[in-house]
Amino acid sequence: MKNTKRIILFLILLFVLIGMLFPMYWMIASSLSSKASSILKISDLLLKEFTLKNYIDVWSYGPFPRFFFNSLFIAVMVTLGNMIFCLMVGYAFARKTFRFKNVLFLSVIMVLMIPVHILIVPLFLVIKNLGWYDTYFALIVPWLVNPLGIFLMRQYIQALPRDLENQARIDGAGEFRILFQIVAPLCKPALAVLAIEAFLVNWNSFLFPFILTSSEKMRTLPVALALFQGYQTIDWPHLLAASSLCTLPVIIMFLFFQRQIISGLTAGAIKR
Repeated sequence: MKNTKRIILFLILLFVLIGMLFPMYWMIASSLSSKASSILKISDLLLKEFTLKNYIDVWSYGPFPRFFFNSLFIAVMVTLGNMIFCLMVGYAFARKTFRFKNVLFLSVIMVLMIPVHILIVPLFLVIKNLGWYDTYFALIVPWLVNPLGIFLMRQYIQALPRDLENQARIDGAGEFRILFQIVAPLCKPALAVLAIEAFLVNWNSFLFPFILTSSEKMRTLPVALALFQGYQTIDWPHLLAASSLCTLPVIIMFLFFQRQIISGLTAGAIKR
């Protein structure tokens, strides 16, 4: 009976996996196809011959490396900022006692209820008045900390034992040393989840980079991909080749953090 359940569960998970990977395979196969006119039909997905011409054309397209660099630089800087600042704020909410602590934390939670589109006009005006329009500051500074990251780090740090921190204080360690040398290593699973979330959101962001920039040199990949779509037709092979290149950093980042993510998912399964 147990074996039957395992087989059924395995088949269900296999079916879900195929359903998730098939669109990606279709995209990559179409971008590698020598029939560079449209998306491949399902009957043509088993490639008999392929070419890298579409990828070469996309990468040799003048500004594309710049678009790639912009997206990567912005996503990395925002991810690092979230890991540092959300850790610091979450630690303060989890371990410190100060006036209006609960009110401030409640305000952080309430920010999650505000649709991001409401911020478009006020954020644009602030960026314009600061002279940051069409600069990296406009695409990095407003997103260096987010309420979801603060909530995640606060909840994770609260579940950690205080013994190591108290021992470090007895030995004369300061708060920043305790935070970054003792608490931060214990928070690797939560930091990995936060990093993945921040990187994905900013790597795929289209609306704010589109609104807060105007020059070609400041475009990010999601905005630049629109250049491959015409008014009457869509250059599918080159668009899919560019989209395939866009997925590489996300896949690499997931492979790099997969151990921390899995440990974060299973942390609550062990009773301490």
